[in-house]
This record gives sequence, C-alpha cells and structure tokens, in this order.
Amino acid sequence: MPELAEVEFFRKRWALAATGCRVIAVEIHDRAKIFRGATPGQIRTSLAGATLRSSETAGKQILFRYSANAWLGIHLGMSGDLTVQRPDAAVGKHAHLVLRTAKYALVLEDPRMFGRVRFHVGETAPTWWSRIAPAILSKAFTVTAVAAFLRRRARAPIKVVLLMQERFPGIGNWMADEILWRAGIHPRRLCGSLTSAEVKRLWRECRRVCRIALVTVAGKGDTLPESLNQGIPKSWLMPHRWQPGGKDPVTGEKLRRTKIGGRTTVWSPSRQPESPREVR
Repeated sequence: MPELAEVEFFRKRWALAATGCRVIAVEIHDRAKIFRGATPGQIRTSLAGATLRSSETAGKQILFRYSANAWLGIHLGMSGDLTVQRPDAAVGKHAHLVLRTAKYALVLEDPRMFGRVRFHVGETAPTWWSRIAPAILSKAFTVTAVAAFLRRRARAPIKVVLLMQERFPGIGNWMADEILWRAGIHPRRLCGSLTSAEVKRLWRECRRVCRIALVTVAGKGDTLPESLNQGIPKSWLMPHRWQPGGKDPVTGEKLRRTKIGGRTTVWSPSRQPESPREVR
C-alpha cells in the first residue's frame, strides 16, 4: 500500500499535469466497489466542466479540490494507481475513474478495488478529510503526544503501534521498519518498555524519515521522479528488506524477517536488540 511519500508522488503526478485544467469528460465504472460511500452520478455531474484548483495529501489519502466547491478524495489501497495518459487514450477495464482534459487523461486504476474514492460538495472541508490525524511533520506531532500514545498501548509491540494512523498518519510497513532500524529499537519491543530516550529517538526518526522520504520519493518542488522509489539510496534499510539474504547496510549483518501483528517485519539483530541500549 502506498505510504506517505508514495502518496505524495501520485498526487504530484496528477497535479503537475492538470492543475488549472478544465475537465471535459468524466468516465466512471458506477458499480466499482471503490465508490462505496460516494455517488458516481454526483461525481460525474459535479466534475464535468470543473477546474482543478489545488491538491494536498494527509497520511495515506489524497485530496483534489475542484471549482464549484467539489472535493475529490482518493485512498489508493493495495493496488491503486494514478496515471497521466494522452487525452484520447483508451483505458483498460481496471480504470474506474477517468478525468479527461484537453491535454491529458487522469486515470485511476485499481485491479483489486481495495482503494476508495470519496466526494463532497461544500464550502468547507468534509469531515472525512478534516478528522485525519495531524501530520508527523506538523507542530502538533510532539514528543509528549507520542509518549502519551505509547503509554496507553504499553502492552502492544511498537511495530504494531507505529502503523496506527490515528497517531502516525502515512506510516506503513516499510517506513515503520525504516524508523525502527534508524532508532535502534527492536520491532517486537512492547511500547511500555521503551525508555524516555528511546521515545524521543523514535519521535525524531519518525520526522526525519518522513521529511527525507518526501523529497527522495516524490521530488523537490515541482519536480517528479520518472518512477516510484527510484531515488531510494542503498544506505537505507528499504532497498535491502526484500532481498534474499539481505544485509544491514551499516553493519553488514544478515537481516531477520518475521511477522509481527500480521505484517512482514525486517530488523537488524545487533543494531536493534530486544533490550534497551544505545544504537550502534
């Protein structure tokens, strides 16, 4: 599932192609499950003739704001993809939403339909957008707030808690492993066992990984890499997570892999011991 930086990559792909452009045709698979909670007919009527004004991301969700107070929300799920194609491009059976402009066709494809499209018309942001937790890079994401959240989940493994979107919006499987690796915290450690120094380190690495990932994965300013994750450096844990016999890029030690909370988890034994100590 696309995580924080990958979601920003997809937002920019559509935004750079179509901000300021008028939608001249809307094509929708009315019965596609991704429209649960939204009305395809309302989307079709409201977006035909509308102009894309702005866009933003929050956690794993994307918001495109159109003229006439139309708000289009997209959660890509496991297999969703936003592409930009020729304005007259023929699309496949998994293209459940196509917004055609004079220059491009904006296409939402989702073969497994685990994603979701939301829609709202109104002057103020819809509740499904405004209730998303404060961004990790915002001032509201404080050490104090993180510490309190962990205390309330003292008996849960830290890897499981890092995936909770109500406090760590946008963090997914690979980012959680990256954060814990950098912080030197074993993913199976219970939240209640973390020292105050470890909590502060965890908070710092959450912000650091998010900040660096946004630039590395989605590009700076109005630039966009040609493909997703092409800029991830080999000094990160991420490129080594799925390699057979993958090794810690710092220590050279063979990485361990297991499931924690049902999610595949990778860690470096000497760098992330099961008892507290200073990170190597």
